[in-house]
Amino acid sequence: MQANAASLALAAPAHNLTRAAGALASAFHDRVTTATIRDRLINVSARLARSARRLTLHLPERRPWSEDLTQLFSTVHGPPAL
Repeated sequence: MQANAASLALAAPAHNLTRAAGALASAFHDRVTTATIRDRLINVSARLARSARRLTLHLPERRPWSEDLTQLFSTVHGPPAL
């Protein structure tokens, strides 16, 4: 019984954060299912490179939804809106 409660306590915020990421990425991802958001925005095949104590994320060049991923990144990491 306690394991089910813990699983539910973790699954609900994960679902809400996934939907929020979809809403920040684009209007299209605001309306799609959670599985589509996971497939297109979260499960990204990328490579991390480390140089001069900086991490660089290398994404595939010709990805059909790369603009949405860039929009999500700039929204999350940009300056706060006033």
